[in-house]
Amino acid sequence: MDSLTFTAILAAAFMHAAWNAMIKTGLDRFMSMALMGLCMGAICFALTPFFPLPARESWPYIAISVLCHIAYNLTLVRAYGLGDLGQIYPLARGAAPLFVAIFGALVLQEQLSWASWLGILALVGGVWLMALKGGRPGSLVSGTAVRAALIVSSFIAAYTVIDGLGGRNAGDASAYALWLLGIEGLVMVIIGLFMRGPRAIIDLRGVWLSGFIAGALSLGAYWIAIWGMTRVPIATVAALRETSIFFALALSVLFLKEPLTRGRAVAATLIVLGAATLRVL
Repeated sequence: MDSLTFTAILAAAFMHAAWNAMIKTGLDRFMSMALMGLCMGAICFALTPFFPLPARESWPYIAISVLCHIAYNLTLVRAYGLGDLGQIYPLARGAAPLFVAIFGALVLQEQLSWASWLGILALVGGVWLMALKGGRPGSLVSGTAVRAALIVSSFIAAYTVIDGLGGRNAGDASAYALWLLGIEGLVMVIIGLFMRGPRAIIDLRGVWLSGFIAGALSLGAYWIAIWGMTRVPIATVAALRETSIFFALALSVLFLKEPLTRGRAVAATLIVLGAATLRVL
């Protein structure tokens, strides 16, 4: 993988971990997500005049992906109510890269070298070790939390494959990303208004700045990912994005005061080794 793509995806991983930490720390995670969607959508639609429309062939991908993204957002909010960021986030992210890699090899005919598979497996192994051994001392991940996180993971795998193909068929990956995320943000606002009413969003006026920052981070993180999937195999991007777990660990320790256990340290090492393996391919 070339240096530009590798560095950009690492930056996207940090952005993704950062907005997840902001949602986790929100008092009302559902409305925080809706506010983030509002801000993200506004940024996207402000930028669309500067890019061409996505090709006609990509619009079905956008429609299906929006549904997957909305399902991901709603199930993620529920999962975050069931455990630590340092556990729920890795569980939610951990299975998706392996699902994507297997699908890519069997269906999309994306050929990965043995070293690529080794890097992906190291990343996935580190992510799962982070989830299972990375909680507070003596704590266990509940079965309900595991099931909720795996549901989130299934939506991640689905929209990753869909958007990898959609971005390649759009003619312009940036145009695809902006329309996809703009529509997603609009739908999240509509759901928020329906569920809580206009007053709920107005009551968040004191945190609009953080909502704007989270929206910009979410947009930037996935915009880069879609762009990356037009340059290298989808499975490689899906795996490398999970270095966000390493950044989530740092954020959870520094700002959420979650402990840095031995299990978390070993898991972080595996994640870094997996990323390094993918970089040198």
